[in-house]
Amino acid sequence: MTLLILGLVLFLGIHTFTTMRGARAAAIGRLGEGGYKGLYSLLAAVGLVLIVIGFGRYRSGGYIQIWDPPRSFLHPFSLFLLWFAFVSLTAAYAPAGRIKSLLRHPMLVAVKAWALSHLLVNGDLGSMLLFGGLLAWAVYDRIAVKRRGDPGAPASGWSLNDLLVVVIGTVAYVAMFWLHDTLIGVTAA
Repeated sequence: MTLLILGLVLFLGIHTFTTMRGARAAAIGRLGEGGYKGLYSLLAAVGLVLIVIGFGRYRSGGYIQIWDPPRSFLHPFSLFLLWFAFVSLTAAYAPAGRIKSLLRHPMLVAVKAWALSHLLVNGDLGSMLLFGGLLAWAVYDRIAVKRRGDPGAPASGWSLNDLLVVVIGTVAYVAMFWLHDTLIGVTAA
């Protein structure tokens, strides 16, 4: 559990640092753009590795169950949120389209939907720390982006890009659903 917490602090801490524009500008001034990006990437990668190792050790040591989610009620909603997360993630990397402009910050929407979907069906302490931490960070980051006045994706009408976003997001969702056990070690069904 210690590695998981340390990884979350490092990974979410470096991502939170970017929202502190004065401190970020000072760091770039001291390190240069390349030095800052290199250090940022290194710290984020180390944090991510610690999260993966820490959560893996936590799972192999046995879950610490806090509550038992009502599976029959929450699981269908969780699956819908996961599909929405994949569509949102796809929109983040797609050319301008109506979906991207409606979501404004589709990457943050994807993280929030993904984390919430996992919180709804996992009542153990490690999952609550992992997914709750990522959800809290995404909510915080969206507020920080809004306070900065970042309007997000520009307004756009419906286009073929939107159909592609839904199709690609759906294909990725189905692939992850079927590969979840192989890649993550936990059945998604």
